[in-house]
Amino acid sequence: MNWNIWIRQIHRWLGVAFTLAVIVTSVALAQKKPVTWMSYLPLPPLGLLWFSGMYLFMLPYIAKWRGARRTD
Repeated sequence: MNWNIWIRQIHRWLGVAFTLAVIVTSVALAQKKPVTWMSYLPLPPLGLLWFSGMYLFMLPYIAKWRGARRTD
């Protein structure tokens, strides 16, 4: 399989994990005695989403740069 396909699939699953983490955090913080460390639960998937998203965002620009470099 191509790396781009793997990154896209990982990015999608990270989006699901992030959404679930936000829901769990919202429920946990809505309790009478909230667990404050739960507010940090969505941060790891969010960070990984940022890196995979930046990679996917830059793909067309990198392909364009490589294509222009090859023709020179």
